[in-house]
Amino acid sequence: MPRIVSFLPAATEITYALGAGGDLVGRSHECDYPPEARALPVVSKPALPLDGMTQKEIDTAVAARLATGESLYQVDEKLLDDLQPDLVLTQDLCQVCAPSGNELSRALREMSRPPEVLWLTPRNVAEIEQNIIAIGDATGRQEAARALVERNRARIARVTSAVAGAVRRVVFLEWTEPLFCGGHWVPEMVAAAGGDDPLGQPGGDSRRMTWDDVAAAEPEMLIVAPCGYGLAEAIAVAKRLPHITEAQVYAVDANAYFARPGPRVAEGVELLGHIFHPEGVSWNHDHTPWERIR
Repeated sequence: MPRIVSFLPAATEITYALGAGGDLVGRSHECDYPPEARALPVVSKPALPLDGMTQKEIDTAVAARLATGESLYQVDEKLLDDLQPDLVLTQDLCQVCAPSGNELSRALREMSRPPEVLWLTPRNVAEIEQNIIAIGDATGRQEAARALVERNRARIARVTSAVAGAVRRVVFLEWTEPLFCGGHWVPEMVAAAGGDDPLGQPGGDSRRMTWDDVAAAEPEMLIVAPCGYGLAEAIAVAKRLPHITEAQVYAVDANAYFARPGPRVAEGVELLGHIFHPEGVSWNHDHTPWERIR
């Protein structure tokens, strides 16, 4: 069995979902699901003290650091070497999401026994499935990976079938100060759930937009899902939004269902389907990861 260090929360979730959680020996500071992952040694941490900052302050601080070419993360190189991983799971899609590029490459080069590195860079749901299969291959859990992909496809297909012919015009907010639209896999999730987001960027990077853009889209609903935020933080952000349109406003747990391209993507589609079309899509879970704000 490989000794695995995961620098990516979605990869940690996938590894556990495939039954290979026991192979993990280290994690990033953000790998907090499932709860047992929190017991693993932490091999990376943010280089900026973001706790207590507003979204606008975070955006400014992150932009300033990236402009200097500095990383947003610090890798504990000694701990990483001591853990002697055979496999490292990370990403090269977003500099803000997890360690990537120079700081991680340097740390890996200087290890006494450099591991295999699996780079995960999904831009859509199909590529999330490819990541699941890739981790299945790397951990010897191919059958579990194929089964997980098939279960998720079936769950998404059930939602899409249930909402066929019914469409809600929505705007998905991936950040609010400044405003960013939904990008990568999120617009695909919105569409599968019976939503139409004219501002989304399917398969592409989120982009900045204005409240004039939002108003011109004439949404029936705003979905507030700040990247990296759980439900409580999303609710606080949603309550501060200006009353630009008459759209209903929903805060959702972005961390669990939208910011992390992992096993819970199907449940995220079910969540959106229930919000958009509660008469057609039931929510058969014992938790409520959203709140209607207005």
